[in-house]
Amino acid sequence: MEPVQLRATIASAQAGDAEAYEALLESYGPRLYGYFFRATGSHHDAEDLLGEMLLRLVQRLRSYDDRGRFEPWLFRIAANMIRDRIRRSKVAPRRLSLSVEGEEGGPLTDRLAVEGPDVEAGMLAAEAATELHEAMEKLDARTRDMLLLRHFAELSFKEIADLYDCPLGTVLARVHRGLKALRRVMGEPDGTE
Repeated sequence: MEPVQLRATIASAQAGDAEAYEALLESYGPRLYGYFFRATGSHHDAEDLLGEMLLRLVQRLRSYDDRGRFEPWLFRIAANMIRDRIRRSKVAPRRLSLSVEGEEGGPLTDRLAVEGPDVEAGMLAAEAATELHEAMEKLDARTRDMLLLRHFAELSFKEIADLYDCPLGTVLARVHRGLKALRRVMGEPDGTE
């Protein structure tokens, strides 16, 4: 959304225009969903957080002071929501085992119909997403947040620096070290040879 259009949309939303809220959600919803999904590893949690984000947007937008920094403001709320969710849920997510006996007896894997390359590709993609999520969990919280904001929320390094009120070089270094650590954890060459 262009800056002039964004300012007008924010002003309309602050005045209570439901269509303006819808336009904001339509514009930022996919990026927020991607950010929430990568942070939680769960489509269900990402959808819940996106719904909660809309409520927070309605509650807090009236107090937003437009200085051309809407994205950092919006993603600061999103990052705080993720931190709150992590604090509330100290329990690791449950995982379904396909080798467990089902209601009809026998392992679930024996009753699943697996056909064609689309299923295999989907399973490989899901496995890769799980591996990435587990690797991300091994990073410190701030580095993980900065990586998510940069690569999944698509914020610029400058916007992330503004969001965390730290020097641009600090953000660049953290993201670089975080990517290097991810490559190492996932068994990929880090490109420094």
